[in-house]
Amino acid sequence: MKSTAIVLAAGQGKRMNSKVQKQFLLIKGKPVLYYSLFCFQNSREIEEIIVVTGKESINFCKQEIIEAYGFSKVKAVIPGGKERYDSVYAGLCACEDSDYVFIHDGARPFLSNDMIRRGKEAVLDYGACVIGMPSKDTIKIADENGMVESTPSRNKVWNIQTPQIFSYTAIREAHEKARQQNMADITDDAMVLERFGNMKIKLVEGSYENIKITTPEDIVVAEKILEKIQKIY
Repeated sequence: MKSTAIVLAAGQGKRMNSKVQKQFLLIKGKPVLYYSLFCFQNSREIEEIIVVTGKESINFCKQEIIEAYGFSKVKAVIPGGKERYDSVYAGLCACEDSDYVFIHDGARPFLSNDMIRRGKEAVLDYGACVIGMPSKDTIKIADENGMVESTPSRNKVWNIQTPQIFSYTAIREAHEKARQQNMADITDDAMVLERFGNMKIKLVEGSYENIKITTPEDIVVAEKILEKIQKIY
């Protein structure tokens, strides 16, 4: 059974207030994107990697990251689309003979082999799973006027991360159906399968350290996390 990692690295990073895209910013001397590619490269569960980035960044990504660090599992670096789901679809179309896909945000550098292994075990059992962590915070549902409408039970609320892992056939078919509809409010691939698939999605524990680099403050936090786990890289 072949598993392919689709790593999304096409984000513009507008909240970073930087001319450099967030996935190419440096953490301890290496690009953010390097860390998740390193993990997939060294995982026994992953046979190949497809990187989806901006058209203008393809050569940089190939030369300065893929070739520079010897990521031999990367089979293609392809241009993404206007929205995240367009980039995911491009990645799915680039897969060849894949049985399972691990869809991961390249701006989440602290993926681990344990997360990949737990995700693989779950997708084999359930056909679809997402990495996440139980919420530490109380969550409020707001109405259209910014007033509290309800408070869901915290023990039922998870903060969803990536990778999100699916049977290739199931997620490809769900994306095909979704593309015929309005996808404006789709924020992750699990939502695509929830709406347009016929499969329940298993929640799998990730890590509170599996942060997404979104703001300048996240780089500072990431450096502290990396100091803690530096020996891995």
